Amino acid sequence: MKTPFARALGAVAVAVATPCVVVAVAVLLFLNPIWVGFDQDRSDVAGLTGYSPAQVRQVTGSILSDLVFGPPNFDVAVNGSPVLDVRERGHMADVRTVLTGMGLVALLAAIVLLALGLMSRGAPWFWRAAQTGGKVLAVGVVVVGLAFAVFFDQAFELFHELFFPPGTYSFDPRLEKLVQLFPDQFWSETSVALAGAVLVLALVVVFAAGRIATNAHLTLPDPGTASPAMMPGGSR
Repeated sequence: MKTPFARALGAVAVAVATPCVVVAVAVLLFLNPIWVGFDQDRSDVAGLTGYSPAQVRQVTGSILSDLVFGPPNFDVAVNGSPVLDVRERGHMADVRTVLTGMGLVALLAAIVLLALGLMSRGAPWFWRAAQTGGKVLAVGVVVVGLAFAVFFDQAFELFHELFFPPGTYSFDPRLEKLVQLFPDQFWSETSVALAGAVLVLALVVVFAAGRIATNAHLTLPDPGTASPAMMPGGSR
């Protein structure tokens, strides 16, 4: 990018795209049966649902498969009885819509970073912008993480109000399996773990991008040093 305006615009795009990609990577670390099963065991999901541990794994695996790969039917059954009712399946379809939208944003952000990285040829401004995005994300996740830690119920409710239609995400934990499979303890612990992963990844980006920017700056020619051809007596 040859003009200061173009570089400034590119730097803003990099600073915005970097947190999107970092958050997406962190979410992928937890959107898998290994983590979900681990925290379901900690939350005594088998006791809450009345299912055996094997049935919990089977039901959860089916729900995760429908969520990530589709189709979003969420019609898993145990002993011939559907696990989720119509409202629960509708909410999970909404969750998949939100997740797909976030995934598309992250994919676009990754394309922006790749394109600008190639166009800039790894110039210092590119890495400084990525470092700025990492710093902003690190501060943001600390603030949001503290809010979730202190006001988890309110923050969780606000999250649902922002992304889901009213009245579609409230369920009775005594009767409905969705909130028994994924109870409050599961979400509170997963939120803390996710915030920690985002923070670690953001700090890695800050450190790595800063080092690369410094090294790239040191390898650039000193603009104050004239080339031999332009020095008095030099060959032309």
